[in-house]
Amino acid sequence: MTDKWGGKYAIAVKSWENNWAELSNYPPDIRRLIYTTNSVEGYHRQLRKVIKTKGAFPSAESVRKLFYLVNCDITSDWTMPIPNWACILNQLSICFKQRVTI
Repeated sequence: MTDKWGGKYAIAVKSWENNWAELSNYPPDIRRLIYTTNSVEGYHRQLRKVIKTKGAFPSAESVRKLFYLVNCDITSDWTMPIPNWACILNQLSICFKQRVTI
């Protein structure tokens, strides 16, 4: 991994290598949840699309309001449940007893 991505993403690769022992101890369902970034990238793409079509904003508050409205619109379309959520929630409650309560 270092050979392929180390030059371009040095900090991310170093973080990955430093924390690999801890990350690899999670069950496969939790690891899949941690590694999945497609939904985050899609969300950011939709935010960028709205900002890109606007020429300028009169204030930071106007950008904040627009992000709020876009967020409401984006999240209203989220209908798909997370696959194996019951299993993942049980595993999280075991791994993080002090943080997750069922």
